[in-house]
Amino acid sequence: MIKDVILQVQRMHRAALEQTYTGLCNIVEYQEVTDEKTKLSNEKEVTVLESQPCKLSFERLAAVVQTETAAIASQGIKLFLAPEIMVKSGSKIVVTQDGVTSEYSTSSQPAVYCTHQEIVLELFRGWA
Repeated sequence: MIKDVILQVQRMHRAALEQTYTGLCNIVEYQEVTDEKTKLSNEKEVTVLESQPCKLSFERLAAVVQTETAAIASQGIKLFLAPEIMVKSGSKIVVTQDGVTSEYSTSSQPAVYCTHQEIVLELFRGWA
Protein backbone atom coordinates (compact mmCIF):
# COMPACT_ATOMS: atom_id res chain seq x y z
CA MET A 1 0.00 0.00 0.00
CA ILE A 2 2.67 2.55 1.03
CA LYS A 3 4.93 1.31 -1.75
CA ASP A 4 2.17 1.93 -4.32
CA VAL A 5 1.71 5.48 -3.05
CA ILE A 6 5.47 6.12 -3.26
CA LEU A 7 5.59 4.79 -6.83
CA GLN A 8 2.64 6.98 -7.80
CA VAL A 9 4.31 10.07 -6.31
CA GLN A 10 7.55 9.22 -8.15
CA ARG A 11 5.65 8.93 -11.46
CA MET A 12 3.98 12.30 -10.80
CA HIS A 13 7.34 13.87 -9.92
CA ARG A 14 8.90 12.52 -13.11
CA ALA A 15 5.99 13.80 -15.23
CA ALA A 16 6.32 17.25 -13.65
CA LEU A 17 10.08 17.33 -14.32
CA GLU A 18 9.66 16.20 -17.91
CA GLN A 19 7.25 19.07 -18.55
CA THR A 20 10.22 21.40 -18.00
CA TYR A 21 12.27 19.67 -20.72
CA THR A 22 12.40 22.34 -23.42
CA GLY A 23 15.40 20.97 -25.30
CA LEU A 24 16.26 18.02 -27.49
CA CYS A 25 19.58 16.21 -27.49
CA ASN A 26 21.48 13.78 -29.65
CA ILE A 27 24.03 11.44 -28.08
CA VAL A 28 27.08 10.79 -30.24
CA GLU A 29 29.82 8.24 -29.55
CA TYR A 30 33.18 7.79 -31.24
CA GLN A 31 33.15 4.14 -32.28
CA GLU A 32 35.15 1.73 -34.38
CA VAL A 33 33.17 0.97 -37.53
CA THR A 34 34.05 -1.69 -40.10
CA ASP A 35 33.41 -0.89 -43.77
CA GLU A 36 31.38 -3.76 -45.27
CA LYS A 37 33.12 -3.57 -48.66
CA THR A 38 36.75 -3.12 -47.65
CA LYS A 39 36.51 -4.82 -44.22
CA LEU A 40 38.76 -2.04 -42.89
CA SER A 41 38.04 -0.52 -39.51
CA ASN A 42 37.83 3.19 -38.92
CA GLU A 43 36.79 5.26 -35.94
CA LYS A 44 34.01 7.74 -36.57
CA GLU A 45 31.13 9.55 -34.92
CA VAL A 46 28.00 7.44 -34.51
CA THR A 47 24.72 8.96 -33.30
CA VAL A 48 23.27 6.47 -30.81
CA LEU A 49 20.22 8.50 -29.76
CA GLU A 50 18.35 11.32 -31.50
CA SER A 51 15.85 13.95 -30.41
CA GLN A 52 15.72 12.94 -26.75
CA PRO A 53 13.80 15.48 -24.62
CA CYS A 54 16.06 17.16 -22.08
CA LYS A 55 16.78 20.37 -20.21
CA LEU A 56 20.00 22.32 -19.85
CA SER A 57 20.58 24.20 -16.62
CA PHE A 58 23.27 26.85 -16.19
CA GLU A 59 24.69 28.22 -12.98
CA ARG A 60 27.47 30.61 -12.21
CA LEU A 61 30.06 29.10 -9.95
CA ALA A 62 31.60 31.24 -7.24
CA ALA A 63 35.13 30.34 -8.27
CA VAL A 64 36.97 32.65 -10.63
CA VAL A 65 39.88 31.16 -12.53
CA GLN A 66 42.85 33.47 -12.93
CA THR A 67 44.76 33.02 -16.18
CA GLU A 68 47.90 34.86 -17.28
CA THR A 69 45.84 37.45 -19.12
CA ALA A 70 42.47 37.69 -17.32
CA ALA A 71 40.19 36.37 -14.64
CA ILE A 72 37.47 34.09 -16.00
CA ALA A 73 34.23 33.32 -14.16
CA SER A 74 33.33 29.66 -14.55
CA GLN A 75 29.90 28.32 -15.32
CA GLY A 76 28.32 25.01 -14.38
CA ILE A 77 26.31 23.25 -17.09
CA LYS A 78 24.00 20.41 -16.16
CA LEU A 79 21.80 18.24 -18.39
CA PHE A 80 18.56 16.76 -17.07
CA LEU A 81 17.49 13.60 -18.88
CA ALA A 82 15.27 10.52 -18.43
CA PRO A 83 16.90 8.02 -16.03
CA GLU A 84 16.84 5.05 -18.41
CA ILE A 85 19.01 6.76 -21.05
CA MET A 86 22.56 5.40 -21.04
CA VAL A 87 25.23 8.03 -21.71
CA LYS A 88 28.73 6.63 -21.93
CA SER A 89 31.57 8.63 -20.46
CA GLY A 90 33.21 10.77 -23.13
CA SER A 91 30.11 10.95 -25.33
CA LYS A 92 29.36 14.10 -27.29
CA ILE A 93 25.94 15.53 -26.49
CA VAL A 94 24.43 17.94 -29.00
CA VAL A 95 21.67 19.98 -27.34
CA THR A 96 19.19 22.32 -28.98
CA GLN A 97 17.29 24.46 -26.48
CA ASP A 98 15.63 27.85 -26.94
CA GLY A 99 16.77 27.96 -30.58
CA VAL A 100 20.45 27.50 -29.73
CA THR A 101 22.43 24.35 -30.58
CA SER A 102 25.64 23.58 -28.68
CA GLU A 103 27.99 20.61 -28.38
CA TYR A 104 29.02 19.30 -24.98
CA SER A 105 30.83 16.33 -23.53
CA THR A 106 30.24 14.53 -20.28
CA SER A 107 32.59 15.62 -17.54
CA SER A 108 31.45 13.20 -14.83
CA GLN A 109 29.39 10.13 -14.13
CA PRO A 110 25.64 10.87 -14.22
CA ALA A 111 23.72 11.21 -10.96
CA VAL A 112 20.82 8.85 -11.66
CA TYR A 113 17.59 9.09 -9.68
CA CYS A 114 14.31 7.24 -10.15
CA THR A 115 12.76 10.33 -11.78
CA HIS A 116 15.66 11.72 -13.83
CA GLN A 117 19.40 11.91 -14.20
CA GLU A 118 21.75 14.86 -14.01
CA ILE A 119 24.90 14.99 -16.08
CA VAL A 120 27.54 17.69 -15.58
CA LEU A 121 28.72 18.90 -18.99
CA GLU A 122 31.57 20.91 -20.43
CA LEU A 123 31.91 22.41 -23.89
CA PHE A 124 33.00 19.81 -26.45
CA ARG A 125 36.65 20.35 -27.37
CA GLY A 126 37.18 17.27 -29.52
CA TRP A 127 37.52 13.54 -29.08
CA ALA A 128 40.07 12.38 -26.54
